[in-house]
Amino acid sequence: MKTTVAVYDAKPFDRASLTAAEGAENIDWRFLEFRLDPNAAHAAVDAQAVCVFVNDCANRAVLEKLAEFDVRLLALRCTGFNNVDLEAAKELGLTVTRVPVYSPYAVAEHVVALLLALNRKIHRAFNRVRELNFSLNGLVGFDLYGKTAGIVGTGKIGRITAQILRGFGMRVLAYDPYPSPEWAQQHGVEYVDAGALAAASDIVSLHVPLTPDTKYLIRRETLASMKRGAIIINVSRGALIDTTDLIEALKSGQIGGVGLDVYEEEEGIFFEDLSGQVLQDDELARLLTFPNVLITSHQAFLTQEALADIARTTVANLRALADGSPFVEGSVLT
Repeated sequence: MKTTVAVYDAKPFDRASLTAAEGAENIDWRFLEFRLDPNAAHAAVDAQAVCVFVNDCANRAVLEKLAEFDVRLLALRCTGFNNVDLEAAKELGLTVTRVPVYSPYAVAEHVVALLLALNRKIHRAFNRVRELNFSLNGLVGFDLYGKTAGIVGTGKIGRITAQILRGFGMRVLAYDPYPSPEWAQQHGVEYVDAGALAAASDIVSLHVPLTPDTKYLIRRETLASMKRGAIIINVSRGALIDTTDLIEALKSGQIGGVGLDVYEEEEGIFFEDLSGQVLQDDELARLLTFPNVLITSHQAFLTQEALADIARTTVANLRALADGSPFVEGSVLT
């Protein structure tokens, strides 16, 4: 008997990767283009599992509705789970799984893409040349060689980012409450405290999960302590940065540039085509006016390899629900 799965916020690339994964033919897919929220939970009626992404809402109210429909599994096709009320899920007997690992190279390489494009003004040059403006005024960047990069968080993605930047001949500093000294020694990375990293780094790249301790990790005080003119890259979670304080730091010149693949209020904006509408988020609209801000729409994960990894783990967990086999190691949250 096939397992019926309601896949919320399903994009064409989700459909393609999920249905191509091994075992996908044994699943009755119900692809839904809208996100999961209290008003959309009814679409999971008669489904044994629900599959969600980063901006779907899985709070207590939503989970209670899913439990009423006898949904047994909430499968996240992502690594982060700050959008899920895990305590409520446990109380309701809902199993929650995630994708603990997918291509870390996808995200780390996007960090470098943002950094290079921002530093060398590639986005601005592209727009100019399309208008037949071949002037080089205002497009001066700087060599990465010899500069200092600060990596905040040295999990798999942070480590790969550090190693890539070392390949540019950069000095790389790192901060992590749980350091990996052997890795650091092997790759010429120096662990320092957070204050020293902020003060010395020309580029700061964030690679930590969103928790109560890391929310607004980058705020007025930390921005003020950073090297003047530094570049910040964030591909982790939007709420690591206080957007209001960031805008002030950009206006004053304290921060020299920002590359963002995430935004703290991205829900309802990122992944959507709003080109025919007026943007209602004033802070995002303000960020988009800065010539030294480059924003992508949460696409750092979007490579063929990462999508295949995500689909493989997600489908394996959905099949485990059906046949009673173990879930993928490291994927179970409740």
